[in-house]
Amino acid sequence: MLWFTSDNHFADPRVLRIDRRPFANMPKHDAALIANWNAVVAPDDEVWHLGDFARGTTEEVEALLAQLNGTKHLIIGNNDPQTTLEAKGWASIQHYVELTIDGQLFVICHYPFRTWNKMGKKSINLHGHSHGKLTPIPRQFDVGVDAQDLRPQSIEHIIARPRRKAKT
Repeated sequence: MLWFTSDNHFADPRVLRIDRRPFANMPKHDAALIANWNAVVAPDDEVWHLGDFARGTTEEVEALLAQLNGTKHLIIGNNDPQTTLEAKGWASIQHYVELTIDGQLFVICHYPFRTWNKMGKKSINLHGHSHGKLTPIPRQFDVGVDAQDLRPQSIEHIIARPRRKAKT
């Protein structure tokens, strides 16, 4: 199975304040997000993480990656330090990718685009970065944990889910 997620911000206490995540502290935050991930992602599944994964030393990030099920790909976000990029455990690391899934083109980046490749031919943009705060536009989906129940989601769920208006 194929999963998408973004903006976990493991070991980054700013998310508790800025994004008002419902956790008393970072250990509870990180434990809940790890449990949520592993509740849906099987060891043989594939996960595309669209950036802002974690802070910490390379060894800490590697230990975190080892706790998470699935083959993990990283799309680099603005809060991914060099230690995250150097961590062993990523199947691939890039800034941008285009995937065709069941004949549908997906344009994938950490950042939401105003326009994207083959937009006029019904391609779909998956992004993170905005933490559920952008008003959605057609065929553009925020896969960040703040917009997706704090867990990775399948493409079918992301596309079928009723879209929320931007948070104020």
